[in-house]
Amino acid sequence: MAMVPCCFIPCFTLTGYDLSMDDLRNFRQLGSITAGHPEYGETPGVETTTGPLGQGFANAVGMAIAEQILSVRFNRDEFNIIDHFTYVFVGDGCLMEGISHEVCSLAGTLKIGKLTAFYDDNGISIDGEVEGWFSDDTPARFEAYGWQVIANVDGHDSNAIKAAIEVARGEPNKPTLICCKTIIGFGSPNKQGKEDCHGAPLGADEIVLAREQLGWSHAPFEIPNDLYEGWNAQANGASAQSEWNKQLDAYRAEFPDLAVEFERRTSGQLPEDFSDKADAYIAECQAKMEKIASRKASQNCLNAFGPLLPELLGGSADLAGSNLTIWSGSKDISADNANGNYIYYGVREFGMSAMMNGIALHGGFINYGATFLMFMEYARNAVRMAAIMKQQSIFVYTHDSIGLGEDGPTHQPVEQLTNLRTTPNLQVWRPCDTVETVSAWQAAIERRSGPTALVLSRQNLAHQDRDAEQFKAIDQGGYILFEPATTPVAILIATGSEVEIARQAALTLTAGGQPTRLVSMPCAEVFAAQSASYQQQVLPQEMRIRVAVEAGHGDYWRKWVGLDGAVVSLDRFGESGPGPDVLAHFGFSADNIVASVKALF
Repeated sequence: MAMVPCCFIPCFTLTGYDLSMDDLRNFRQLGSITAGHPEYGETPGVETTTGPLGQGFANAVGMAIAEQILSVRFNRDEFNIIDHFTYVFVGDGCLMEGISHEVCSLAGTLKIGKLTAFYDDNGISIDGEVEGWFSDDTPARFEAYGWQVIANVDGHDSNAIKAAIEVARGEPNKPTLICCKTIIGFGSPNKQGKEDCHGAPLGADEIVLAREQLGWSHAPFEIPNDLYEGWNAQANGASAQSEWNKQLDAYRAEFPDLAVEFERRTSGQLPEDFSDKADAYIAECQAKMEKIASRKASQNCLNAFGPLLPELLGGSADLAGSNLTIWSGSKDISADNANGNYIYYGVREFGMSAMMNGIALHGGFINYGATFLMFMEYARNAVRMAAIMKQQSIFVYTHDSIGLGEDGPTHQPVEQLTNLRTTPNLQVWRPCDTVETVSAWQAAIERRSGPTALVLSRQNLAHQDRDAEQFKAIDQGGYILFEPATTPVAILIATGSEVEIARQAALTLTAGGQPTRLVSMPCAEVFAAQSASYQQQVLPQEMRIRVAVEAGHGDYWRKWVGLDGAVVSLDRFGESGPGPDVLAHFGFSADNIVASVKALF
């Protein structure tokens, strides 16, 4: 596996990927598969979307960790069916980004020996020569992380690079940094070594001079057959694939149960009985009627689902005891033992999230990582990249509102839910009780087409009574949780911990002669994907008196209540104090919700 910058894309054409010269001619054009930055799922051979500096590095660390864990799990005797190296190309900009410290520190600590990074040390970034703002002793820095460092390699000498790779492959207990001294724009007599050739065309005159200096006399996009033949890796690749297939056949014969499990996991298939057992556990939770925090309900769910899913790989950014992400079957992954299913990521929210994307891209796992919802801010760009690449990263966010109380405004999320919900292809679940929490986990596990955010409470949440129809409707993302005996004249929409107080308000309004429906909407994105007829059934267009209730920023909910509706929300930062007092202070009470509905009449 290798992380590929856009300048390497022409190599794919030469080595035999389905990428034509016409595709290269169409570089950076609308509708092209050769975009300005490599796009996973668009360009053949591209293994991750890159562009935001440092994240490709983090993806590579995640991929290498995935390889290491899977190899321990499945390799037996002489059968090394999981046995590959991960290579990543990084530049000065990648190493300036703080995420590079987060992930490289952890990679060294965990002794990820099959990871090799090529440092393109050309001394140039977009603003010019980096010595004015990047004077780190990079080899010393990586040695301090516990990496093997191969310094002073001529990045334009293929033999020197090959020799360095062999040294890297010979060190099983340390990742390797190969420091390649290069000249940006090599071959351009007037622009090489300057920032001018970072992303802009050289220009017609300079291209002529560069071709002369490099001794290249062929027409643009013309490649001689002997070069094609020298680069083409299809025959070697097919041979290697054939040999691996033979080994897999022998492995199937020798270890049939392991082979079945290996192929199930690497194909992304869930155990056949998972859905039925998950449904049964949700029904059990409905009958149990526990009043617990949704973060605790999440941990209970992991205890129930973990034994069913050997591919489950968890972690937390130094908040395991608060996020409640460790379950009864958790086994720690360490430098000396990769045979586990739980990673202590340390205080590395951004690094954790980007590494999770790398693990998801590698395959063989369903991985989750946790922090407080507020600290999603540190990891925001990695969450966005998961959504762009449609990867099944499960982001667990606890302490979901001002209801967390005493820690105050620095830890109390306000705008974060809106940020997450407006991210395309991300599903955000904020459950109101144990039953919705388990439903959210099941949805996240069964969803293969993108990431999921599970937003969970610190405080206890009351169990919500449901009939069989309501119980089945949870997976629609939004459903009628309370319906008055007579035709409703108003609708309340709520999520999470606010569902309980909204229910109290609905009962008060109904008793007072204004029958009010309560809609629980744990996942608005899933609800929005339902049929128009179902949405009309839950939120009839003609029923205009609507109030949404959520202890966060309110603008998102305007789309559901309309211009003639209202939102009980929080559009300023919170306060420190006991959670119930803080919620009441900001109007999250049944009385205030009742007043908001009456004001619309």
